[in-house]
Amino acid sequence: MPTDEKPSRNEEEYFARLNADLIREQRARLDAARATRDSVQPTMTCPRCGGRLTEREYHHVKVDTCESCGGTWFDKGEMEMLEHVERGALDRFARSLFGLRR
Repeated sequence: MPTDEKPSRNEEEYFARLNADLIREQRARLDAARATRDSVQPTMTCPRCGGRLTEREYHHVKVDTCESCGGTWFDKGEMEMLEHVERGALDRFARSLFGLRR
């Protein structure tokens, strides 16, 4: 018998925990890959201007930002992590990343 009811609170909590676990697992894999890369190439340079990249973290997603041109770069797999961030947090992520205000 189909219902038009909203998902139960338990169901919402389950999916929120599942998404948080997926993000945590992906973050661990990306951190391991970054550590391996950093041991070979310790200083990251901007692909656009060659400036120094600084790592910043937003909602468990690490972003490389160029100190010279302000370019923003994601490592492989980090954009996919955003699929598991809830909509409100994704909006806050974008605003904090680009320094936007409401």
